[in-house]
Parts: sequence; structure tokens; C-alpha cells
Amino acid sequence: MASVAGVGFSWRSCKPSLLPRPAKPSRAATRLAFTIRNAVSVEKNYALQKSEEIFSAAKELMPGGVNSPVRAFKSVGGQPIVFDSVKGSRMWDVDGNEYIDYVGSWGPAIIGHADDKVNAALIEALKKGTSFGAPCVLENVLAEMVISAVRSIEMVRFVNSGTEACMGVLRLARAFTGRQKLIKFEGCYHGHANAFLVKAGSGVATLGLPDSPGVPKGATVDTLTSPYNDLETVKKLFETHKGEIAAVILEPVVGNAGFIPPKLEFLNGLREITKQDGALLIFDEVMTGFRLAYGGAQEYFGITPDLTTLGKVIGGGLPVGAYGGRKDIMQMVAPAGPMYQAGTLSGNPLAMTAGIHTLKRLTEPGTYEYLDKITSDLTNGILDAGKRAGHEICGGYIRGMFGFFFNAGPVHNFDDAKKSDTAKFARFHRGMLEEGVYLAPSQFEAGFTSLAHTSKDIEQTIEAAERVLKRI
Repeated sequence: MASVAGVGFSWRSCKPSLLPRPAKPSRAATRLAFTIRNAVSVEKNYALQKSEEIFSAAKELMPGGVNSPVRAFKSVGGQPIVFDSVKGSRMWDVDGNEYIDYVGSWGPAIIGHADDKVNAALIEALKKGTSFGAPCVLENVLAEMVISAVRSIEMVRFVNSGTEACMGVLRLARAFTGRQKLIKFEGCYHGHANAFLVKAGSGVATLGLPDSPGVPKGATVDTLTSPYNDLETVKKLFETHKGEIAAVILEPVVGNAGFIPPKLEFLNGLREITKQDGALLIFDEVMTGFRLAYGGAQEYFGITPDLTTLGKVIGGGLPVGAYGGRKDIMQMVAPAGPMYQAGTLSGNPLAMTAGIHTLKRLTEPGTYEYLDKITSDLTNGILDAGKRAGHEICGGYIRGMFGFFFNAGPVHNFDDAKKSDTAKFARFHRGMLEEGVYLAPSQFEAGFTSLAHTSKDIEQTIEAAERVLKRI
């Protein structure tokens, strides 16, 4: 286990023991149907009959049977799970199967699902109404909490999703600088707005689509891309487009191409280059905000961007997003300034209530030390089990965020991540489901722990991983 540039995240590369190397599978053998059909079943009874029935009906009602692509299990094959309830670190599907959950609704469940105190506060808020479409005092309360926590934010605008936050922040960066071009990084996902769907990760990678049909060329002509952790390419882009780049946006820790940590010199370099050129540095902290530290990745790494997007955790599981930054920039936003952005449900009392009570819980002593401990135990346990079973596997973690690849590693960017054995991950994912562990249904997604996860949860997960890794 090694720290990078003095920062305490862990990244490990586990090469296989000296076992006979299996022959490379044929193209047909890598088909997911074959993968799942030939996976070794565990002895316990694991049935998904009701999930199958519900999902079959859903496909006639919704595109692909889902409302977000990764839920369809396209990259891991097999039957998607239809869930019925959640509590703490656990989830139950419609067939009654119980799982230890490491998806956490893709990040917001940092204090655990359906927290009693948050639910009680929501019930009281619900009695007063679900939406006002007008100011409420709760907006002030959560805004003050966000501003006091996040070093780059002097003013904040609440919206309804991470995608909406990134749309707003890009428009703001262009309005403030008077420039049009944007630099993003390959494999980083900033929502499904047109300008960002260029070499995106996450669901786009899961479906094998390099870009999305329907995005006009004019919407992406000003989007420039670079490999993550590659400062030299960024320098060349600034040299070629000097005085034309409005902003650089990135996930300070990639979560939408799998868990990929930054090199500290990369983040520092981006901060220096953008300052010199007059461009803005934007941290998309929709995943990392309040998860790596109370002040997010910018507190953890000690780097202050100009603008920040937030989501997930600050809504405590309800739909919410936000963007914020320096006061002089944020005063460009209507009605204070000319840059228009609006939303009827923005700042609604339910989302604000859930966010306030979630953040209150995160301020308790020992919160992030606990997340670091359980995530370290989990990640190292899985990596060690993979090594003992003879697999090429690497991975790492920071506080409540982790990931691993079936890849000798290390993984510094999306091209490195794409070298992973995704067919093996599909077998592993299905095996873990059968063992009662719910992981993100894609090799290209990070995992999340919560304050509700116990040492027993971690032990059970590692034991399950050991069994599955031995048989895949």
C-alpha cells in the first residue's frame, strides 16, 4: 500500500501468483450471456423471479426498462435487480433477497439508507408542503453550511441534479470569461448535457458509446479533451487555444470511469495553468463533495478551484445539486447578473431538510476516520483475496470511495481502465450478487461505503469475495 505525493489515499496493484496463466478467451467466450451462463452457482437458493417479471413489463413501458442506463446491467449481463426497500447498509429486492450495499444510491447514502433522524425531519417538513416555488428559510440554512464547509464557495445556487449543476456552471464560466472553449478529461462524466458528452465515462462507457447520437456538432465543437492525469496535453491545448479557454472541468477523483485518483502534481498544475491564462478551474464534486472530507476533495488535496459543483450527499438521498464559487463570479447569475438559470423545484424544502440533517451527521467527531478505516479494510481485503486467487487486480480508496479493476495496473486514466477484463468483472459481479453483496453493475464505476457499514459487513463482504474469486 503506497501513498502518493504525501497524500493518504491508497492505490495497490496486485499481480497474480505464479499460477498457470489461462488462455485468452475467444471473442465468443467473452459474450456476457456466455459469461453468466457458465458462472458457477453458489449452494444457497438465489431467485429473481419477481425481478424478472417486473423488468420484463418495464421494457414495454420505458426505454430499456429503466430510467438510467447503468441500471439495465448491460455491461455485466444477467437479470437487473428490482429493489423494494433499503435501510442502513442493506437493501432488499422484490424477491426478498438481502444485500450489503456498496452503491449507496450512487453516493448520497453516506450516513446509510433511510436514516431515522433524516426521515423524522422529512416527515415534519412534509407536513408543511413538498414545494413552494418560492424562497424558504431552509435554503439559507443549507447554503450557510455549504459555504462554511467548501473552501472555494462564497455563494451557492441550488439546483435539482448534478447534471443541472454542471450545465449551469459551464454557462457561468463562459459568461464570466467571455470565452467559449472547455477542457474536460477522457472518462470524466459531468452529466448528460450536450457539451459534456465527449469521451465521457460512466453510462456512456457502459453502453460502449463513444458519444451520444443526437448531440449536434455545434454543441461540442468547443469541447477539448485530454487524458486524465496528463498535464502535458493540457499545456499544449492552452498553447494552441491561448486566450480562448473558459474553463477546465474535472472530477478531482474520477468515479465515473472506475475509481481513479489524481496525481497531486496534476491538480496543482491545472490550478497554475488556469490562473496564468485567465481560465477558470472547476471541480465537479458531485461524487467527492462531503465524501472525501467535509470540505470535499479540495479540502483533502488542499487545492482551491474557482467553481465547484455538488450533488448527491447534500440532498441526503433526495434530488439536489448545486454550483458555487467566488462571489464575483457567482454574481453573474440571474437575478443578480445577466446569466440566466432557473428551476421551480430548486431549493425545495424536502431536499434542503434532508441535506441539512445529513451534513449535521457528518460533522460529528470521527466520521471520516471511520469511513477511512472500513473502506481501507474492504479494499485491501478484496485486493488480497484477488491476489491469492491468482487474478490481475488493482485498486484503491480514499475515505468513503473505492474501486478496483481486473487489471495489473496501476490505472491513471480511462485508457488504462479500459484494459480491464470486463468479462471477468461480470462474473465477479454476478457471483457477489448471489453471495448477497450489491456492487455497481459496471467495471467503470466507483463504489461507496457509509457510516452505516459495520466491521461485520466488511468481513462478510471479503469472505464472499474470496469465495467468488476462487471460482470465476
